[in-house]
Order: sequence, then C-alpha cells, then structure tokens
Amino acid sequence: MLLELPELPFPLRPYGPDGAWTYEDGVLTGKAGARQDRFVPPTGAGLEPASDAPRLLGAPDGDFQLIARVTVGFQGAFDAGVLYVHVGERAWAKLCLEYSPDVPTVCTVVTRGHSDDCNSFTVDGNTVWLRVSRSGRAFAFHASLDGELWTFVRLFTLGDEEETGAALVGFLAQAPTGEGCVVTYDRLELRPGWPADLRDGS
Repeated sequence: MLLELPELPFPLRPYGPDGAWTYEDGVLTGKAGARQDRFVPPTGAGLEPASDAPRLLGAPDGDFQLIARVTVGFQGAFDAGVLYVHVGERAWAKLCLEYSPDVPTVCTVVTRGHSDDCNSFTVDGNTVWLRVSRSGRAFAFHASLDGELWTFVRLFTLGDEEETGAALVGFLAQAPTGEGCVVTYDRLELRPGWPADLRDGS
C-alpha cells in the first residue's frame, strides 16, 4: 500500500507492524501498539525480530528538509512520535518527542550496529515541531516550539554518500513499555536544500 500526501513529492510505504496510518485534511495519524519500539540496546542485546514499531517511509531526492508538527497522545513511559531515517537494518536514526520517562522530551537515537540514546530538552505539552535535513552524507536534526525558531539537536551520518542518498525518511510511532499511543503529524513540508546555518535558529 502506498500513501501519497499532497505536501510531499514522494509516496510513503508502511513498514513494520500495522500502524493504521491515515491522512485527512492535512493530518497524518499513526498508532503504535503495545510495547512496540525500534531500539538496539548498546548493552549487548540485539534487535529481536519482534522489536519494531510502525513506520511510514519514502525516498526523497537530493538534499532536503522534512518538517512536521508532532503531537503525541502520551499513555506510557517512552511513548513517542518520531521523524525517522533508515539507511539499513542496523543503520537508522530517530528524532523523537518522547515521554522520557514521565516528561515530554526531545530526544534522539542514532543506530550504527547498536543504538545510542540522547535527551536534548523538555517540552511543556505534547506538541513540538521536528525537522530532519540531509546534505550529501550528512543528516541534521532540529526541533522547534513554534515552527520558526529552530534548536540544533544533532549532526551525524549513517554511511557514505551513496548509501545515505538512498535513505528512506518519514514517520514512526512507538510505545515501548505501554499499551500503545496515537501520534499525529501536521504542517507537513518538504523544503529543498540544507539549512543555511545549523546553529543560528533558521
């Protein structure tokens, strides 16, 4: 099943468990089921086949900025709405609005074989703007409280330019410890190019 959104110039395909993805009037909605997550613990445990979460992904061309306002119906610890980048089964990254574990927090996970986990700043409420950008082999994560002033969160790569140029990007919903949650994404936008300055708020 392909989902085509008028705001995005590439189709989206679901991956992982059923996320009951829907789109109506500019709002994309996904649902994570009980104890669904995508994380490879750095303590040594691997990614088990059942360790996954609903994803809706597509393949934009060239350099870009994917932007969405994310709202999470928090129910349990580590519930999150995510912008997600996928290069390979053990090469992917998440930019999350996460209940971490009981305060809404912008956090990131970058997986290169195993996952790391980094909290950035807390959010008052259950909504934040998220942005993932690509330039060549590099990705950047930003977050914003108003969609205008952007806070730099992370700069990283997941491989060489040939690998990252074929990356899938999009949306993920997770509920690692709870019974599930609903995530909505609106104000969707794909901008061409890379931010002029990663750290000046633009």
